[in-house]
This record gives sequence, structure tokens and C-alpha cells, in this order.
Amino acid sequence: MGGVIPLGDASRQLRRWPVVTVGLIATNVYVFIQELMYGQRFVLLHSVIPARIVAGHGWGTILTGMFMHASWLHIIGNMVFFWAFGPEIEDAMGRFRFLLFYLIGGVVAMAAQVAAMPTSRVPNLGASGAIAAVMGAFLVTYPSDRIRTAIWFLFFVRITYVPAVLLIGIWFLMQVFSAGAVAHNVQSGGVAYLAHIGGFLFGVLTGRLWRRGVETGGQWQRFN
Repeated sequence: MGGVIPLGDASRQLRRWPVVTVGLIATNVYVFIQELMYGQRFVLLHSVIPARIVAGHGWGTILTGMFMHASWLHIIGNMVFFWAFGPEIEDAMGRFRFLLFYLIGGVVAMAAQVAAMPTSRVPNLGASGAIAAVMGAFLVTYPSDRIRTAIWFLFFVRITYVPAVLLIGIWFLMQVFSAGAVAHNVQSGGVAYLAHIGGFLFGVLTGRLWRRGVETGGQWQRFN
């Protein structure tokens, strides 16, 4: 048993503390605590149920669902990936643009899952789609950056540096192949890979448009 855990961008230093990234992580943690406190009723009330959305009900859950998680492993995994890629994109976009980008990316991801499974009554929840959008934006913004990464297998752990284009590219291909392999299982619960793909493509296609400026010779030119 093994895996890959991105720890952060080793190629650049942040110009400012990532307030929005930290705030979004704190919000996800807070909502997860509410889930633990109030249980299944809270989850069903605030998560996305595609059949309800298609019927014109519960539209607000498209937003609330992206702050909820199914387990400790789910939220820890999501927040680790978000912390690895979010601060640099927040730095590039600026705080307000980054927050808006994150929220829209999450909505697009949820909409993709609803469109793919319009009759499903299984709750859809998680920040994965929004984080996938951030990863897509990172890929087109800093493809050659080296990501400090922990690679582990059983009890063996090694810290290495992986190019962002390779790490994120492999992650995306895994989502594509997994979407085809498990689509028939989503109705009974599982990972919403199509939401990951939808969010990621949103980030790739629009990420550069959200940037506050372009880096030239170590200086930043504002588009404002």
C-alpha cells in the first residue's frame, strides 16, 4: 500500500500570507465538525442530491455541498492537496479573485456531476471539485515548478521533488480513467470523479484569465 502526498511548491516564495486559503480550510473544518455533531440529517440537508437539483429544489446545496466531507480521510486528503497548491494561486490571483475562482470552480464541478448523474439520489459532497480547479490553474500557471512530495510505500517514505506538470498531469489522468471505471457505482455511493474532471478543466481553461498580473523579470505588471 502506498501513495503520493504533495507538500507544497518548492520553486517560489509567497509574497503574502494566504489568508483566503487558510480561511477556506478553516471553513471546511468547521462544517465537518457540524457534520459530526448533527449527523446524517445535516448531511442530507446541505449536500447536493442531483435528482433534487434537476427537479428545481435545493439549489443552495450546490454551494454548501462543497464545504462538506464524508470522512476524516476525505477532508484531510482534500485539505493537504489544497494547502499544496492553493497559496501560490491565491498569490497570483489576489485574494478576492482567488475566492471567487474557488467558489465558481466548485459550482462548475458540482454542476458537472449533476449533469452526469441527473437521477441520482446519492448525496454529493466535498471540496474536491473546487480544489481540482485550483490544481488546473496551477498547472497552466506554474507547470515547471517543483512540488515537494512525500512518496510512501508500506513503511518506506521518501521526500522528493516532482514537476507540477507531471504530478498534476498523472492525477488528472487517474480521474479520467477512474470516471470510466466506477461510473456504474456512483449511484450507490463512491467518488465523484466527474466533478473532479469538471473542476480541473474549468481551472485549466480559465485559470490564467483570473491572474492579477504576469511575472516579468521578477516584477509584476498589474492588469487592473
